[in-house]
Amino acid sequence: MVGAGFTTLVDYFQAYGVLDFLLPFILVFTIIFAVMQKTNILGQDAKKFNVIIALVLGLLFVVPHMLGTYPLGYDPVQVLNESLPSISLVAVAAIMLLLMLGLFGAGFTENARPIIGVASIAFILYIFGSSLGLWFGPYDVFSWWSSELTELIIIILIFGLVVWFITGGSDSVSAKDSAKAIWSGVKSLFGKAGE
Repeated sequence: MVGAGFTTLVDYFQAYGVLDFLLPFILVFTIIFAVMQKTNILGQDAKKFNVIIALVLGLLFVVPHMLGTYPLGYDPVQVLNESLPSISLVAVAAIMLLLMLGLFGAGFTENARPIIGVASIAFILYIFGSSLGLWFGPYDVFSWWSSELTELIIIILIFGLVVWFITGGSDSVSAKDSAKAIWSGVKSLFGKAGE
């Protein structure tokens, strides 16, 4: 009975444009406003201007979607609605992986963090590209490729990485150095966190 109530509520949200207009607008408005406040592009006391610019850009993002004027397949609201659930899954998976690696010690997690970061960025780029139709998955190219094969490959890669980190032995110093080199490259590319 409760499930039917939530289904009805989601149907109302869909019918009144909450999922297609309000939620994407709030997300875009919040991100643009936060970036403008943090970067101080218009100066220190420009909060009113930042609100207006974020409001206009948020409306420019969703109004053409509501009017149906975006070209077919390039509607950013549709891309956002298709991509965000998968990106949320990648974020949860990365956090869970870091928690699991934390069981082996803080140093182990520190070494694995750059690899997880680079893999997460790659997955996010793939997700957005797939939503835009820029590329296709292996299922579309190879007829013999299945979702079970993808899961098997991912499991083998994860176990291989865990075994490689655990049994590094004398090579663990070089693994640490390579992980630090990757991490310093990522820091120089995106800047240090908190700056």
